[in-house]
Amino acid sequence: MTSETGPRFDDRRRPAPVSLPVSLTIAGSDSGGGAGIQADLRAMAAHETFPTSVVTSVTAQHTRGVERSTVLAPDDVRAQYEAVADDFAVGAAKTGMLGTADVVRTVRACVAEATFPLVVDPVIVATSGDRLLDSAGERAYEDLVGEATLVTPNRDEAAVLVGSDGTEPTPREAAERLLEMGADAALVTGGHGGGDTVRDVLVTDSGVREFAHPRIDTAATHGSGCSLSAAITANLARGRDLEAAVRAGITFASRAVRYPLDVGGGPGAVHPLVEVRNDAEAQSTVATVRGLVDQFVEMDVGPLVAEVGMNVVGATPYAEAIDETAAVEGRITRTLDGVEPNRGVRFGASSHLARFLLAAREHDPALRFATNCRLTASTRRGLETLDAPVAWFDRTAEPDEASTMDWAADRVFDRADEPPRAVADEGAVGKEPMIRVVGGTPAEVGSLVEHLLDEAAAGGEP
Repeated sequence: MTSETGPRFDDRRRPAPVSLPVSLTIAGSDSGGGAGIQADLRAMAAHETFPTSVVTSVTAQHTRGVERSTVLAPDDVRAQYEAVADDFAVGAAKTGMLGTADVVRTVRACVAEATFPLVVDPVIVATSGDRLLDSAGERAYEDLVGEATLVTPNRDEAAVLVGSDGTEPTPREAAERLLEMGADAALVTGGHGGGDTVRDVLVTDSGVREFAHPRIDTAATHGSGCSLSAAITANLARGRDLEAAVRAGITFASRAVRYPLDVGGGPGAVHPLVEVRNDAEAQSTVATVRGLVDQFVEMDVGPLVAEVGMNVVGATPYAEAIDETAAVEGRITRTLDGVEPNRGVRFGASSHLARFLLAAREHDPALRFATNCRLTASTRRGLETLDAPVAWFDRTAEPDEASTMDWAADRVFDRADEPPRAVADEGAVGKEPMIRVVGGTPAEVGSLVEHLLDEAAAGGEP
């Protein structure tokens, strides 16, 4: 019997070591896995760094809350730090839950002579508003903040750190006071605030930068602060400058919150590996779109090709932007012999149809593929007999300042009893009547297009 397990060589295979930047987290353990050390390690590894850790406390917790917490002795914390610092070339470090004034002072003493960037995530106020440190611990943070390259409190934590004269400081005021306490920079996050927009304020010696992004309507934010500070730390370890590290960290954390992990009996937790999973699907998404295009060529979808052409768009599973959607460059057009794609499939090749698909995914994240077909008398009959929900919108009602595709998707998906799989409009001045077919799989889109093609053929469409 022979066994084939891979390439055959006369000698043993040589190892090929991989050199990664080293990141360090100094924080508490979350037995539920959603926050703390566990979230930090996943986020740091997702950014292609080698994560090391110093455990400051052990908690018995899950998605519904904390059952028990034990803070380690300062000597145990110091021993872990010295073991890591003695063996690894740490590129950047962060702190999380420290637990007591003694541990805060111990960590400050450990990092005082460090040459790597330090991100201080001051875990001192729980999501419920409860204080996690006594007054002595809060005072001890003042010296640790002075060692920080960046401190990343939410608004409540920032107010505690800088004190209050009876009025809550604005995020900018709090950040500026943190710089006065010795931090090189401060990022006051807005995730715990209200409103439809999250505003994170970064203050450095160079000025003030606000990062604004839509608030995500979810309670599954467990681990969001940890993942943000860990991502920034990993980006610093990889050599990014501070503002670039912060910007990338905010984008990463927003996606991790947008696609939370449905685990446990509580709201769930953020998904620190979401970008890794998304990137891993990139090539298969291109291949799938290419396969659907080949299917349309084989079917000869000429009767469905609009004057502006036809396209096929596929989104990666966690796509957030046009450059994460693959489409035909130059669209599909009619020829004497049928239809052909003008060029190949690449990411970012579509803007119009891609924007519609991304906007539709805001309402139904399972949607991953879309195409457009011309609206005729025959395809209209096809919509009437389609075994899937159909929605219409009036392009003449579009507000002047709106983006057509964003506005159209929001309009039809908001008011539909079932998420539509075909969205049509009668056109407007300079706008061709159109059908947009969307689906979660290429097979679903292909089947709907085949139905419309059959109706077009039955109606004698050329």
